[in-house]
Amino acid sequence: MTFFQNWQNLIIPVTVTIVSQFIKILLESHKYGFKWSHLNNYGGMPSSHSAGFTSLAVTIGLTTGFYSPLFAMTLFVALAFIRDAVGIRWSLGKHGQVLNHLLVKLPQVERAQLPHRLKDRLGHTYPEALAGIILGIILTAIFYTLING
Repeated sequence: MTFFQNWQNLIIPVTVTIVSQFIKILLESHKYGFKWSHLNNYGGMPSSHSAGFTSLAVTIGLTTGFYSPLFAMTLFVALAFIRDAVGIRWSLGKHGQVLNHLLVKLPQVERAQLPHRLKDRLGHTYPEALAGIILGIILTAIFYTLING
């Protein structure tokens, strides 16, 4: 086995996550402008969390078998993270939007004592998560094939 075959369970999901994040930056650069700092942003199309965790589950399935307990565990973790991204983190982003709107309405003296603008892009919509899942499966299949021939 080569180095890449031994480490593919880590290399492939990390690579898929990074590629997904770059795709997100390129797709959204027309709206927000291109900034390298956006590489670490949450939210947006596609969900790099969904892509990365899907990739991890698929890679484990390909290397240990889709009926293995390890695949079942990684699939469960992937689904939990994806659910969190479209549920809790999306709701937190909406709360951030409302709070930011309310902060603007406060008098300047009170506003100066409060934290700066809250992040309001924290989660994903279902289409963003689905795009991440599909991207994770496709990129994992490509990278797995390239590594294993």
